[in-house]
Amino acid sequence: MNLAPTKADRIALLSLKLLAAVNVVLFLSFVAMALLASSRAHAATVACSGADMVAGLQKSDPAAYAAIEKEAAVVPNGKGLLWKLEKPGEKPSWLFGTMHMTDPRVVTLPQAAQKAFDGAETVIIETTDVLDQSKMMAALAQEPELMMFTDGKTLSAFLSPDDVKALDKGLDARGIPSASVAKMKPWMLSAIVSLPACEMARKSEGKPVLDVNLAEQAKAAGKDLQGLETAAEQLRAMASLPMEQHIKGLIETLKLGDRINDVSETMIVLYRRGDIGMIWPLFRVTLPDAAKDEEGYAAFEEAMITKRNKTMAERALPILAKGNAFVAVGALHLPGVDGLVEDFRRAGYTVTAVN
Repeated sequence: MNLAPTKADRIALLSLKLLAAVNVVLFLSFVAMALLASSRAHAATVACSGADMVAGLQKSDPAAYAAIEKEAAVVPNGKGLLWKLEKPGEKPSWLFGTMHMTDPRVVTLPQAAQKAFDGAETVIIETTDVLDQSKMMAALAQEPELMMFTDGKTLSAFLSPDDVKALDKGLDARGIPSASVAKMKPWMLSAIVSLPACEMARKSEGKPVLDVNLAEQAKAAGKDLQGLETAAEQLRAMASLPMEQHIKGLIETLKLGDRINDVSETMIVLYRRGDIGMIWPLFRVTLPDAAKDEEGYAAFEEAMITKRNKTMAERALPILAKGNAFVAVGALHLPGVDGLVEDFRRAGYTVTAVN
């Protein structure tokens, strides 16, 4: 596995982190894929692949790996997927970090999380809009600019001639006709090209991402199902970031080629270990130039993590007050001083990691 950094790594990593934090964009990308028959055929022929960067670095550079572990250890609440929320006078509730993928290793809950989910009376996810495609699309039709260019422009209008070539080459490698996505906003297209072909194939077969799977289980069990955001709110947060940042992220993600498979596999490995705080320290070493995009990261953290965390916490509190709830949101929303774990602590809850 080649760990040498490139300029592409720096920009593409921000794009990947952005997509990892937003459930609805990935869902909409699968809707878009349903319209691209050639892409489905292409995806169906490709088996899952990808190297685990964690194992690779442990073997090739133990000292660098030890440094990553040390950095990850100081990330507030960076270890663990399941957290118990307790407050006097309320039945305990649970906070669980998800990964917006269909991979069987992700969709299968850890035993403790499954027990907490089974016993919960209420299940809370980021947005319930993803459960009703027609209703969600009708709502988003009121703001079509969140998904498509509506001013007569196309994606190529924002690209240099070299970038147009890179876009066409990257799309062709994935079996996607460039003309079919010319008016698609870059964050929508990024969601398509940033996932392994096997992941896209599973979704085209109807397999749900973890969050949707939990929501469907909750409905089938007669649990009260609640959402914290709307699809439009998530897309507005995405659209608030500079267009240039999205364009660069798309092009450089395409340039990464098969390295996307390594990134995806590594994130799954760390996710299953509950090492959420290690994800970005690891990628800063294996993709070192990523650390240089401080301005891009600051804008991302504010729009896609910090602001949304505050909104989700505020909307969750009245539901949590009823007790015995299971909150399932993207794992990237949990750690850090502005993460949901700390947000709930500031709201008066005792929040404890469940091993």
